[in-house]
Amino acid sequence: MDKINGQNYRFFQHKKCEFFPCHQVNHEQIDDFNCLFCYCPLYALGEKCGGNFYISKKGVKVCTNCVFPHRKENYDQVMDKLKAFIKESSEKNLK
Repeated sequence: MDKINGQNYRFFQHKKCEFFPCHQVNHEQIDDFNCLFCYCPLYALGEKCGGNFYISKKGVKVCTNCVFPHRKENYDQVMDKLKAFIKESSEKNLK
């Protein structure tokens, strides 16, 4: 992902953030940890998010073990899921 390919918008990393990395990852994964989706845009998709989550005893979705939106190579999948959600929501609102 470099300027030559015009792909900089797909990856952002903020190593000075006091929470970086916000999820536990292997040392080898740090350079590919994507902060672009700091707050997961897929959270509201519930079980359709595609991430590694669990539901707590209180019924809350817990994503502490999920790095799906933080993996550099998952940018397209995150965007595809968001586009599908927006399309589905728009179609429901038009009915």
